Amino acid sequence: MRKYIVVLATTALASTALLAVGVPSAEAASKLQITKVKYDSDGSDAPVTNKKLNDEWVRITNTDDRTRTLTHWTLRDASNHVYTFPTFTLDAGERVWVHTGSGTDTAHHLYQNRGYYVWNNTSDTAKLRNTSGTGGDTCSWTTSDDSPYYC
Repeated sequence: MRKYIVVLATTALASTALLAVGVPSAEAASKLQITKVKYDSDGSDAPVTNKKLNDEWVRITNTDDRTRTLTHWTLRDASNHVYTFPTFTLDAGERVWVHTGSGTDTAHHLYQNRGYYVWNNTSDTAKLRNTSGTGGDTCSWTTSDDSPYYC
């Protein structure tokens, strides 16, 4: 019986210690949320232009009260087109738009530098994942949803 109590007490202390040093939790990751997706750019899809590609985007909002780092996080669709964030931080309460086409990255606009559309107009899923490939947020839509779509 004593061995069981010692093991239980040791496990409880270890768990408390992990929480005290700030191990990232799913809740912390969820502070970065996909809040809006424009999956269908204005006008016809053809011909493909950089202007139309940049009219297709995913908006990510930092709902936390502190700056969050997205460096090496990923944004992907259901077909596994993957965008990896460059060195990037998002201030508390701020938003960033991740555009499909090419452009110059700024504090509020990032560019995937693709030559064709990523987000399907019929249905798709945007997945934001941390550097471990977990956490983050997900937003899905279908043809019955308007573009831009609020997640």
